[in-house]
Amino acid sequence: MAQQGVLTPQNEDFPRWYQDVVAKAELADNGPVRGTMVIRPYGYSIWEHIQSEIDQRIKAAGAQNAYFPLFIPESYLSREAEHVEGFSPELAVVTHAGGEQLTEPVVVRPTSETVIGEFMAKWVQSHRDLPLLLNQWANVVRWEMRPRMFLRTSEFLWQEGHTAHATFEDAAAYARQIHHDVYNDFIQNVLGVQVYLGIKSTSERFAGATNTMTCEGMMGDGKALQMATSHELGQNFAKAFDIKFQDESGTSAYCYTTSWGASTRLIGGLIMAHGDDNGLVVPPRLAPIQVVVLPVRDDEAVNAAVDRVGDQLKVAGIRVTTDRGRGSFGRRVTDWEIKGVPIRLEVGPRDLAEGLVTLARRDSGEKVQVRLEDVASATTNMLEEMQTAILAASRHRLSSRTADVTSVAEAAEAATAGFARLPWDLVRGEGETQLRTQAITVRCLQRADGSMPDHENEANLTCIVAKSY
Repeated sequence: MAQQGVLTPQNEDFPRWYQDVVAKAELADNGPVRGTMVIRPYGYSIWEHIQSEIDQRIKAAGAQNAYFPLFIPESYLSREAEHVEGFSPELAVVTHAGGEQLTEPVVVRPTSETVIGEFMAKWVQSHRDLPLLLNQWANVVRWEMRPRMFLRTSEFLWQEGHTAHATFEDAAAYARQIHHDVYNDFIQNVLGVQVYLGIKSTSERFAGATNTMTCEGMMGDGKALQMATSHELGQNFAKAFDIKFQDESGTSAYCYTTSWGASTRLIGGLIMAHGDDNGLVVPPRLAPIQVVVLPVRDDEAVNAAVDRVGDQLKVAGIRVTTDRGRGSFGRRVTDWEIKGVPIRLEVGPRDLAEGLVTLARRDSGEKVQVRLEDVASATTNMLEEMQTAILAASRHRLSSRTADVTSVAEAAEAATAGFARLPWDLVRGEGETQLRTQAITVRCLQRADGSMPDHENEANLTCIVAKSY
């Protein structure tokens, strides 16, 4: 395991702390091209668990996985004017290949609405073909001028869902289903982050969308992170790509489409929402390694007990690894703390002589001694307690650092330490512009009871504003 140093304290320099954790938890390195990253095995194992959890939920919602090309003809993007305008500054365009200039430049996909729209038009003929529910796991490229690993990189990994429906109502309901049953469920119940669910204001919508829904989480420094989005695209892309169907009466009509996505940005959210001055804290349901077993001393009896305990945990369905690595015991403890493994199980000769081992919980630092025969049940209980506690801590941060205010000026002041909530009518238009000059944006719009509205023109909406990543 790589040598680890002391992390920069969060309250001294939060961005530097973040970079320290990414490097010293062995999550990723900067790639050779500015704005790219190399995801290291431990970081990628976290991504694999994110993929697995989200993919299960996507399939439960009825969508099927497919794959579409990385290269998209430039002409495809120009068919939907608002879409190409929204992505134009971020596009990477290939003009030469095979030693020759291309007849038509191709764009490295920033997202796949256009190329998938082209094939939806081929695959959809009748109302019997609808709804068409597709998802792909892929990489995308959006040329980033101010990169930050996992948060904003020129190339990142994600899933993007794309669907076509016969009616506006069906499309809107499905986009909302994905937002609640896939994203919100995963982010809260696996990632352990409490979020605000709402819709974006017109100026913050996805390019080409008629409505954008968002999950907004609060990070440890009080800033917002957009963690997943779902978009109603109306008939904009259907008209641009001629996605039509015949209804039961034989009448031809344009489909209504949606798109929705979540990315490796979720790893950035994991770091900033739960991490502390000792490093990463990974929620048990997400952790690729839930328990690391550490022998305190290289001793025959200790090593035999380490193997026995490891086997018991595996039988109980717990993801476990054993570290008999080089270096002192204290050094190995620090290494695993930085990686955020939920439980450290320490086996030492003195405890073992009494039939005991020690469980150390990563989030609270709590240590308890348990009997060898009770290890599996005690560990299982501790993992569930930790999962619950992590979400509760996130929920407390979000509620305690969201200030209810009555003016744009008060909102700007509150956003220096967290989120501000105020009536949307006070912010709409001029207020939103004024806040943006101070790097504060409207993160989402909600109804007074906290539920998600259908559109921004509903009466008595509130808005959440904050500085963001």
